[in-house]
Amino acid sequence: MKYIFLILTGWLIMSCATSRFYDLEPKEFADFDYGFDIKYLDIHDIRVAMIDEGTSSDVIILIHGLGSNAKGWIKNIPALSKDYRVIALDLPGYGKSQKGYYKFTMEFYADILTGLIKQINPKSVTLAGHSMGGQIALTTALKYPDTIDKLVLISPAGIEKFTEGEAAWFKKAVKPEFVEDTPIRNIDINLKSNFYEYPQDAEFMITERIQMKGAKDFDLYCYAVAENVAAMVDGPVYDKLPDITQPTLVLFGENDGLIPNPYLHGGYTADIGEIAKERIPNSTLVMVPECGHFVQFEKAEFTNEKILSFLKQ
Repeated sequence: MKYIFLILTGWLIMSCATSRFYDLEPKEFADFDYGFDIKYLDIHDIRVAMIDEGTSSDVIILIHGLGSNAKGWIKNIPALSKDYRVIALDLPGYGKSQKGYYKFTMEFYADILTGLIKQINPKSVTLAGHSMGGQIALTTALKYPDTIDKLVLISPAGIEKFTEGEAAWFKKAVKPEFVEDTPIRNIDINLKSNFYEYPQDAEFMITERIQMKGAKDFDLYCYAVAENVAAMVDGPVYDKLPDITQPTLVLFGENDGLIPNPYLHGGYTADIGEIAKERIPNSTLVMVPECGHFVQFEKAEFTNEKILSFLKQ
């Protein structure tokens, strides 16, 4: 009886914690406040939104992860833009960028990034990618090695291997309607799982994900998320990691609950980090203590220091 009481108490606490999200007003993607001015570029006939701060000819391009947007970098942009021009973009299909039924692949995004680089004509380029953004950064560095000078990979996808069966299950499980129909309580739980110790200033990630459900092109966002899952498993970079020529900084949270995938094969994040260190020739691995998947937000000051130190080497 005591065990049942504890379960019910826990369920009630979680339900009450989530209840405040049920009356949020819906919003269009364009109406979300990122805290920075937004600029737009047309890249391969796609309108791409970005935060663009700093005046240096040395550029850091920040690439967000699956389901996220440029706002996930708001704790990093001020520190990094003191010495570098920092561009945090909304990938096509996300945030304030144009959405559509694009043929999403990791190389599609690599072409978007290089199209951006050609337009801004920088002296040097560092790609910093989080999660899926890390795999996009790796794909770009492999496809356009002379364009990219350095890499920063934060909780990167692409290091963990999936069997053929796991990849097939993953693609089958994540469909647009699955993303579109995600209950509010699950949104709350899923986003909090990105952190070791959930910071209150991350709550916008939950509220805005709920509010965007009312956006007129929310269905296209859901399409992008589902197709991007397929793009990641269909565009593996594991076997090509030894071909990475750029100096690379890899950061993983020691308590990452998403990498390796806990539902498919489990394991330890430190093991994935060691694979990155061993397979990427000129790489430095930093395991961040008491930190989950969203390293650059949960441990922003530490992350900023590590990135700046790495770039000045």
